[in-house]
Amino acid sequence: MQHSNAVNRLDRLPISRFHKITLLAVSFAYFFEFADINTFATTAPQLIDLWGITVDQIAYVTSLSFVGMFIGSIVASTLADRWGRKKALIRTTLCFGVFSLASAFSWDVVSLGVFRVLTSAGLSAMTVVAVIYVNEMYPSAVRGKYQAYAIVIGICGTPATNLIASAVVPLSDWSWRLVYLWGSLGLLFVLFTRHLEESPRWHESRGEYEAAEAVLTEIETRVAAEKGPLAEPAPPIDETRPAKASPRLLLKKRYLGPTALLTVLWVTQTIGFFGYSSWAPTLLAKEGFSVEKSVFYVALTTVGAPLGSFLASLVTDRFERKWCLVVFGAVIALCGLLYGLTFNPALIVVFGFLVNLFERGYTALGYAYSPELFDTRGRSLGTGVSYGLGRLSNAAGPLIIAALYHRTGYQSVFFFIAGTWLLGALVLAVFGARTRPARTAAAERPRAVV
Repeated sequence: MQHSNAVNRLDRLPISRFHKITLLAVSFAYFFEFADINTFATTAPQLIDLWGITVDQIAYVTSLSFVGMFIGSIVASTLADRWGRKKALIRTTLCFGVFSLASAFSWDVVSLGVFRVLTSAGLSAMTVVAVIYVNEMYPSAVRGKYQAYAIVIGICGTPATNLIASAVVPLSDWSWRLVYLWGSLGLLFVLFTRHLEESPRWHESRGEYEAAEAVLTEIETRVAAEKGPLAEPAPPIDETRPAKASPRLLLKKRYLGPTALLTVLWVTQTIGFFGYSSWAPTLLAKEGFSVEKSVFYVALTTVGAPLGSFLASLVTDRFERKWCLVVFGAVIALCGLLYGLTFNPALIVVFGFLVNLFERGYTALGYAYSPELFDTRGRSLGTGVSYGLGRLSNAAGPLIIAALYHRTGYQSVFFFIAGTWLLGALVLAVFGARTRPARTAAAERPRAVV
């Protein structure tokens, strides 16, 4: 046996309880990723008062966190290929939970910075593995929708964290630590482990055809018991087992173009989004709003995030993902600029809400779009490297923002952020590959019931 026909056998499965449990597990991991990722931003205004830390120190901690994200992404691409998608997902989720818990016991800005770097590495690693896992476990015609559904649920972690922070941070001099304790609850992901299956496409890519066959049979049995007889899969395509992926693989023409494009996508998304979300509470506080009001306003704006992911679920498989990303990026640039040009609390909330809505939709679209540009051999490496380079780029982002704020003021920060979003939209419009024809072809293959 030279293949197990994993792609076609998974593609013809109807959505069942198996897919929904997998969705719930991935959503849980995403929830605490998004819950944890903004914990430093929500506690930084309080630490300015308690520890006397400066805007520049906040910038350094934030920058080093993105170095951690880069390292986590690169390591994840290797771990996902070596351990398997399931094991890598479990271990990276536990990793960020452990270091978030450690952050609650930090004693100064240096210790907190170290723990945040390690947490960020785990967060980014988990994201890369989860994106690949969803891509390989769901039918190609609907994987974008379910990637977005996972983020719809997961992104609720952002407003949950901000609302919790707005309630507990002002309570006492130590209550900010509860925000990091909240972020560490991702450790409970272990409760889902027995419900997850390893990716048969990963087994197949390693030549482990018997293992792939066993997993596929288990999944098909569960789905057939719920949905009835399954459709006949499309015939397999004979192919040789791919060689082990190495970093040099990305220098080949078929991988270099997608990797470069996705690097631009994630660089502009990272600087654009984290430049906004990581700095909004601090900059509002610096511009005269109280710590309580600045955190509360930002908490209100993040309510738009789950709606944005839901919006993405409505368009991701219906329209070409490339053009959805272009439109969403342009809208974010406009709304983010308007956010920075007003000091009216109501307008801050409105434009901030729209930024969060379209940005989270953009992220959901990007998570679905990225792995589709690679085959199984290059998917983990290409996704991890491009995502990691995007995160690494923001090691400079906070320093640029701090310099802009000091030299030219609050509003210049938002001109810079809007420019990054527009650049990403332009590059995608000109160079982005279309992926919808392949998904449509997979959905329209003739099927017979067996």
